[in-house]
Amino acid sequence: MDVPSIILAAAAIAISSLYLGKLLVRRLKFTRQLAKLPGPMALPLVGTTYLVFFVPMNGILKFMGERIKEFYPIWCTWAGPYPEVNLIKAEHIEKILSGTKHTEKSFLYTFLYPWLGTGLLTSSGNKWHTHRKIITPTFHFKILDNFMEVFSEKSEILVDKLQGKADGKTFDIFPYITRCALDIICETAMGTEIHAQEDVNSEYVRAVYDISEIFMSRVLKPWLHPDLIFYRTRKGRRFAECLGILHGFTKRVIAERKVALSGVAGTNSESSEEDHLIGKKRRKAFLDLLLEVSEQGGRLSDEEIREEVDTFMFEGHDTTAASMSWIILMLALHPEVQEKVSAELDSIFQSSERAATPRDLSEMKYLEQVVKETLRLYPSVPFIQRTASEDVRLDEYCIPAGATFTLQIYFAHRNPESFPDPEQFDPDNFLPERVQGRHPYAYIPFSAGPRNCIGQKFALLEEKIVLSSILRKFKISSTQKIEDIKLLPELVLRPEGGVRVSLAPREPLRA
Repeated sequence: MDVPSIILAAAAIAISSLYLGKLLVRRLKFTRQLAKLPGPMALPLVGTTYLVFFVPMNGILKFMGERIKEFYPIWCTWAGPYPEVNLIKAEHIEKILSGTKHTEKSFLYTFLYPWLGTGLLTSSGNKWHTHRKIITPTFHFKILDNFMEVFSEKSEILVDKLQGKADGKTFDIFPYITRCALDIICETAMGTEIHAQEDVNSEYVRAVYDISEIFMSRVLKPWLHPDLIFYRTRKGRRFAECLGILHGFTKRVIAERKVALSGVAGTNSESSEEDHLIGKKRRKAFLDLLLEVSEQGGRLSDEEIREEVDTFMFEGHDTTAASMSWIILMLALHPEVQEKVSAELDSIFQSSERAATPRDLSEMKYLEQVVKETLRLYPSVPFIQRTASEDVRLDEYCIPAGATFTLQIYFAHRNPESFPDPEQFDPDNFLPERVQGRHPYAYIPFSAGPRNCIGQKFALLEEKIVLSSILRKFKISSTQKIEDIKLLPELVLRPEGGVRVSLAPREPLRA
């Protein structure tokens, strides 16, 4: 080797060494700052995940509850080499969610990219901001009012299906609610009917459930984080199979809607006159609105539209189905609360069989309290994560930029500092005077701040209509004990084994 080559090689080695040394120093400073936080001992490669290697999924929340008692109110865990700073105090959560600094999701959300891409749930930076601005008008209250007809139609089908179960015998109502929610979201999000309530073995529902379970399993096993390993496992292959089902369905519907909308545009005046004559009103789906925006400004590609529709399909059916199922269980276990809701509905509808109107929904104040209290105890999304964009001071600790914050919504909602009797189901927690005196970040079932859930009004409207439709027809009972129900904290918080209730026809209450 000649002298110039030796000099170049030496220079390259020196520069590489300096760079690696700088990274090492930075990493040491990073870990030393985090080491000041309470938390269990971390091991090389696996971090603190070794603690849950043999904990079943239905025991994770109980395990975490024990850690909270030990390390409250802030502690650090490690998912392999990735630190997670766990928060449950409202004041700490507010610092992370309230501003525009810490809006980026954590590394673990990249495991959802193959399914949801970088839609509103997973994107960050300019793409998130641009898409949020484009999509927000599609959730205007006037557009949501147009969806009420869909909510009522699908609720009527659900009630018809439940009529055959109103014999006092115990059954699992969760699948019925899920199929109703899927019917609703398919028509409102994509403008297509899939008749999920007629198909008890929906391939789409099964794929969503499997992906959710596989995601959490992967998160808790650092050796499955690399794609090279994950997709060679049985679960990785099933994940890929589910992607084919979910993406195939969405892409097919998008293609069909584009063709249908181009046809509608060409015969718009004729169609409008025909619709007027037969008394039928055309409803625009979420997908239609996105396609219109794309046609007008060319700002959304077909792939970006697919990402947003997939995101809305998941967040708009799985979360609401879980929420409504928990609410039904709470009403079954608290007959005195159910009676108050039934009395409220009787006062609104009297003996009428008519569908609910926007005014009716605004009068369902006690039912809304029940919905909110159930979401307090059983939030559809039990935790969310953010990445620190800069150093953050929380009490006496300085959390370095790059660390992940895990906002433990399930436990934040059960913090006795915010809710004095946190395990007790009490809809009066959401009386106006109690809400007014509570920290605004003590209750965040739809997240909070600039990245709050864009569909929370949609969800509340849907839940009120579906639940009121059921409660106007049936009395719900259950012999389950809440302490015996195992919780599955996957992408969505579900009860293991479903929600087992019995139904009986209900006679309207008389004044």
